[in-house]
Amino acid sequence: MYTVALVAQKGGTGKTTLAVSLAVAAGQVGLTSIIVDLDPQATACNWKDRRKGDGPVVIDAQPARLAAALVKAAENGVDFAVIDTPARNEQSALAAAKVADLVLIPCRPQAYDLETIPNTKEILALAGNTPALAILNAVPAIGDRHEQARALLNRLQVPVCPYMLGNRAVFGDAGAVGQAAQEYDPRGKGAAEILQVYKYILSTLVQLSKDKTKQEHHEHQSQSDRAAG
Repeated sequence: MYTVALVAQKGGTGKTTLAVSLAVAAGQVGLTSIIVDLDPQATACNWKDRRKGDGPVVIDAQPARLAAALVKAAENGVDFAVIDTPARNEQSALAAAKVADLVLIPCRPQAYDLETIPNTKEILALAGNTPALAILNAVPAIGDRHEQARALLNRLQVPVCPYMLGNRAVFGDAGAVGQAAQEYDPRGKGAAEILQVYKYILSTLVQLSKDKTKQEHHEHQSQSDRAAG
């Protein structure tokens, strides 16, 4: 099971919108997905209440029960788990970062969001340097703010997804009726952007899994060599 966590210490960065979009995208390609909502405001849970039809499952959880919830999800055949965390809550962010394969940092290309990135990096360090990927969100159609933001994130040594999400009404409109953008307007630009971001995230997860397996094999071989030597 792949597990991603949406972490940002600034509110309004689009964590829940991205969480539900990714979970729906996974379901659309045949994966079983789940959203674990750690936010006391229960935004993802409320989205699910408005939703008609099956999947993705959305569960309300506390940070202390997160690991157990993910174990149960894996046992039930879940392929793709998305953890939605609240803003300004280091306990939830740290718990999510510790169990995630990849931390996603939604970030609008503006100073208010970017100035909180160092705080998020501190949480990632406490979690054991979980791999992270910034997702530029709500990018204006005109101007080069996204390029400035990308340059700053690069200086902060935070990898940035090459694909970004525009400042589009469809994301809010879809959420209001319990849908993701790609369901609300399947042929729209928002749907295309989500698909690009999802594919890149999935490819990153696959590569991280391969790297982890290779590292574990190397460590096992080293232990065997020492035992034999």
